[in-house]
Amino acid sequence: MEIQEELTIPARREEVYRALNDVNVLKACIPGCEELEWSGENQLLAKVTLKIGPVKARFGGKVCLDASQAPGAFSLSGEGDGGIAGFAKGSADVELIEDGEKTILRYIAKAETGGKLAQLGARLLTSTAKKLSKMFFEAFEKVMNGEMEVEKA
Repeated sequence: MEIQEELTIPARREEVYRALNDVNVLKACIPGCEELEWSGENQLLAKVTLKIGPVKARFGGKVCLDASQAPGAFSLSGEGDGGIAGFAKGSADVELIEDGEKTILRYIAKAETGGKLAQLGARLLTSTAKKLSKMFFEAFEKVMNGEMEVEKA
């Protein structure tokens, strides 16, 4: 499954990049995120609870960040284990393009699932992934607009 989107964030590229690397911002924006912390220079550990169709699962996983092209672009890849519900793996390539006082954010995300999750069908998984992605970026936009507060650790 692949998802592509482009949106405009009302902040300069450096601010957007910094926010996308701030654990508190990410935790506030990721749907169902219970825990998120750096476990190394380029790796995050997460615990997320999600309901996908009839399956509700708590995923424990890790995300690795490749910031070698930052702040203009970066990649991330991750995997999560939902126990009996199955697993999910994914990656995303993100591009941040300066546009005056705004930033155009483009991303292409790819995901695959296994176990009970894979049995739910591609249509449900794709629509759920798009919904979760939209929820993340709507929350991120609110944070960047100052419309949503982020807890400090």
